[in-house]
Amino acid sequence: MVLKHLYLFGLCATLLMTGVANPVRAQSEPTSDLDISLADYLAKAGPDAKLIEPGKLKIDKHRMVCGKRPTVIDPKFESWGGAYPGYLILNPDRLKGLPTAVKLFVYAHECGHQFIGRNESAADCFGVKRGRRYGWLKEEGLAQVCDFISKLKGDADHAAGPKRCKKMRMCYLEAGPRPAGN
Repeated sequence: MVLKHLYLFGLCATLLMTGVANPVRAQSEPTSDLDISLADYLAKAGPDAKLIEPGKLKIDKHRMVCGKRPTVIDPKFESWGGAYPGYLILNPDRLKGLPTAVKLFVYAHECGHQFIGRNESAADCFGVKRGRRYGWLKEEGLAQVCDFISKLKGDADHAAGPKRCKKMRMCYLEAGPRPAGN
C-alpha cells in the first residue's frame, strides 16, 4: 500500500510543550512536500542525512528491518522518527540518551505506518507487538516506553500519552513471543 502521509512518531519539542497538533493531510489531497520521494528528501536534507539500506540499520546492536524500506538518518528531522511513503526517518540526536526499548519502539512504530497506514493507535500496537514477538520488548522496556509516551499531551492524531500507554499494554498482552526458529 502506498502511503500518502507523513507519519510522525512523536511531537517536536514545541508540540510537546504546547500540545499543538501538526497538520496531516487527508489521503484525497494532492501530492505535496509531505509525499517527497526518497531522492528528493535526501537532496533537501543535505549532507548530514545518511541513507541506510533495508536490513542494514542497527540500533544499539539490534538489527531493525521494515520490509524492503530503507531508513534515513537525519539529525535535522523535527521529531524522533517519521515515515514517508516507502522509507523511514530517524533523528539520532533526539534518540540519543533514550533507553534502547524506546529507540526500538520509535522505529517499530514508524514501520507500522508503512503497513497499517495513518492510525497512530494501530502503529503503537504494531510497534509493541513487533517488539514482544521479536524479543526486544520486555515488560521493563514497555514501562520505559510508557514513561516516555506519558509525557506527550496528544493532538488530533495522537491520544494523550497515558491513554496511548493503556492501549499499548493491552497490545503487549495480546502478542506472544515468536516461536523459536521463526
